[in-house]
Amino acid sequence: MPGFEIFGEEERRQVQDVLDTGVLFRYGFDAARRGHWKALDFEKELAQRLGVAHCHLCASGTAALNIALATCGIGAGDEVIVPPFTFVATFEAVLAAGAVPVFAEIDETLGLDPELLASALTPRTKAVMVVHMCGAMARIDEIATFCKNKGLMLIEDTCQSVGATFRGKALGTFGHIGCFSFDPVKTITCGEGGAVVTDDDRRYELAHAYADHGHDHIGNDRGAETHPIIGYNYRISELNAAVGLAQLRKLDAILAAQRSNKAALKAAMAKFPQISFRRLPDPEGDSATFLTFMLPDEKSARQTARDLNAGGADGCFYYYDNNWHYLRNWHHLKEMKTVAPLPAHLNPHCPDYGRIALPRSDALIARTIAMQIKLGWRQTDLDKRITTIQNVLSR
Repeated sequence: MPGFEIFGEEERRQVQDVLDTGVLFRYGFDAARRGHWKALDFEKELAQRLGVAHCHLCASGTAALNIALATCGIGAGDEVIVPPFTFVATFEAVLAAGAVPVFAEIDETLGLDPELLASALTPRTKAVMVVHMCGAMARIDEIATFCKNKGLMLIEDTCQSVGATFRGKALGTFGHIGCFSFDPVKTITCGEGGAVVTDDDRRYELAHAYADHGHDHIGNDRGAETHPIIGYNYRISELNAAVGLAQLRKLDAILAAQRSNKAALKAAMAKFPQISFRRLPDPEGDSATFLTFMLPDEKSARQTARDLNAGGADGCFYYYDNNWHYLRNWHHLKEMKTVAPLPAHLNPHCPDYGRIALPRSDALIARTIAMQIKLGWRQTDLDKRITTIQNVLSR
């Protein structure tokens, strides 16, 4: 996920436009900004690219998740089915909404297994939050069908997979609302930023207001706006939006480079019989931010990850031991360590997260390695990496 690798004149020019006006705030000051609306431009261009009616740019991917849950009506005591392999923001946002995260098993796509979602349902289930991890898709068509048949809200956490598609349709556009992240290590970056996208006019209006203290954004006078709902401050600044706008315009080139680099590494790795690859429901839609592969067992996966990183093929993540992305090491969740007590209404419904058993997910992640694909690799870098891979896997 290489956004930080490609800062250039394009980003500097967009930022300088903002600095020249002196207007860093995304709303108002119409005359002073002299026609520069970086957040609005980003929103229009991303919506057009994704083929969706509406996009709202916000402060982070985490903010996007909070906005999405709120605009889908998720609140006190509702249950939201989530995967155990994701970033911690997924369950944090559910808890912040006053709702209960319910973990379900994943499959070889590294996303929720649609065949096992029914086992996680209860009368309190209101939504499924599917996460498209490491640049590629879950079985989103099957999950969308499940949610439609069960009358559930479908929220797509597409924070790690901007630019990825399934059968030609952009990830993030299959559900009621989709979420994106543009933090420093995402495919494109604002420094800090995120977005929600939807085809629903009313949901967009709610998202736009909720992310700005409930303002309705009617007219150009902040003092004259009304507050139809209670909201919060999830705004992005024009400086962050300016960086992201330049990056968004490079996305096609980024995806092409990632796919080329990944294909070279995957071809070199495919000849080794102990290697199997992550299941991709639509290989052509992969954004290729990671090459994710499996070893036969946990022991060999641990050793291979160590050897690859030590040998020069750095950026190989063994997520089973990672405390950001897998349930096994989320001890703060398991022990419910919070600054303030959780709302009382959650106590009867929250499971004991320290006792959750997801054996299929454990067995899968325990033997999985994800190799980050970078843009800055030259041919000599790729050749060295391939040599390291071959040496490690030949042992």
